[in-house]
Amino acid sequence: MAQQNAFIAVIPARFGSSRLPGKPLLDIAGEPMVAHVWRQAGKSAASRVVVATDDTRIRDALLPVGAEVVMTRADHPSGTDRLAEVAERLGLADDAVLVNVQGDEPLIPPQLIDQVARRLHDDPEASIATLAEPIGDIETLFNPNVVKVVRALSGRALYFSRAPIPWDREAFATRPQWLETDAWLRHIGIYAYRAGFLAEYRDWAPSTLEQLEQLEQLRALHHGHAVQVALAAEPNPAGVDTLADLERVRTLLSTNP
Repeated sequence: MAQQNAFIAVIPARFGSSRLPGKPLLDIAGEPMVAHVWRQAGKSAASRVVVATDDTRIRDALLPVGAEVVMTRADHPSGTDRLAEVAERLGLADDAVLVNVQGDEPLIPPQLIDQVARRLHDDPEASIATLAEPIGDIETLFNPNVVKVVRALSGRALYFSRAPIPWDREAFATRPQWLETDAWLRHIGIYAYRAGFLAEYRDWAPSTLEQLEQLEQLRALHHGHAVQVALAAEPNPAGVDTLADLERVRTLLSTNP
């Protein structure tokens, strides 16, 4: 049995990136970006922090900081599939909890890592937990690159979409106060999983909804697994997707190491 509230933080780090090749190794304040993510995860309550990669360059870059690295296959279609291999390699029990920390978020607050793990522990019947935050402007709501989520009273996800859900049928464009509730939520891409769920997930083919929306969490909903969604306890700074993002983070970490 897993120790109560215990969890392992796993950082998938892939060298290939269409916009920023070699992204995990981009220099920020004298260290590769993935090392900064590893340090932030190490400030959480995780009992263990592991970087999962298929590239020896990433492994070798992390040796000087003492990070634990698990080498994985190169053909994983998603970070979730890579986590499933890590859970198997580490021999984790089915009820063990893993938190997937994105390798391009060097500013991620450790409190959010703890929060998403705690949310999964609090709902023994859920297979996944994740976080969201209120949407405060119309541009974000209608941006297809921003993933939206709607929840039940229990906090469990009803659906994730790139579309502006829920749709205000009567007055989407006429009420100035229409964003003053938490009905519209932006999904934050941090997940906690049970190891047993990951073992099942990797054997499922992508669902039609997942392929249409390009959202792998829809595969879990398609198979009837519960996903808990908590409102983030604090703001989550944006990750590094572009050169402009990289420069912003470099400036922040050079002035606030």
